[in-house]
Amino acid sequence: MEDMKLPRRERERVRQRQEMLAAALGLFSERGYHNVSMHQIAEKGEFAIGTLYKFFKNKEDLYKALMLQQSDTFHEGLAKALKGPEDEIEKLRNYVRAKGELFRANVSMIRLYFAETRGASFNVMAGLDSEIRERYYQFMQTLASVFEKGMERKRFKKVAAPYHLAVALDSLANAFLFLWLEMPERHPYPEDPDTILDILVKGLLEP
Repeated sequence: MEDMKLPRRERERVRQRQEMLAAALGLFSERGYHNVSMHQIAEKGEFAIGTLYKFFKNKEDLYKALMLQQSDTFHEGLAKALKGPEDEIEKLRNYVRAKGELFRANVSMIRLYFAETRGASFNVMAGLDSEIRERYYQFMQTLASVFEKGMERKRFKKVAAPYHLAVALDSLANAFLFLWLEMPERHPYPEDPDTILDILVKGLLEP
């Protein structure tokens, strides 16, 4: 809907750029970063190579744009899940559920990022990792605010700093997702978010 507010020519540029990034993701995921050329990306996207270079100065620039776009999509989806109901527990349930859905819907991007963490050039990965970490930190502040609000409303005990609780929940969800990524048949991601949430909320100690 936001794109419709742009002039027609600008909407066309946005569409072309998205098609280029989609073509690049498909090729990078299939062949790896080093085994894909700008000419191959242009051919797959059915663009002239000169048109591709009008959008991205080189393959590193395109790869970085792709990873940052995917990172933004991921974190925007998670932030949206936290804007739902007022109840903090429901917000956390929405987060756990949304994280599983986004992760599973973007497996190609996730596999690519971790496969190329040491494969892409040092320069692009150093800058890329820094920007992705900043986006992650900003989102974790949003998640921490849910715990903080829950403490203020006496929904949660002050057992740890809100940010540390956010890190703990995010790490639990990641652990289940990476197990699923490696062995989906043996380790399916829990359909019920409370399966993960209760590990943190209820803990192991008897009352």
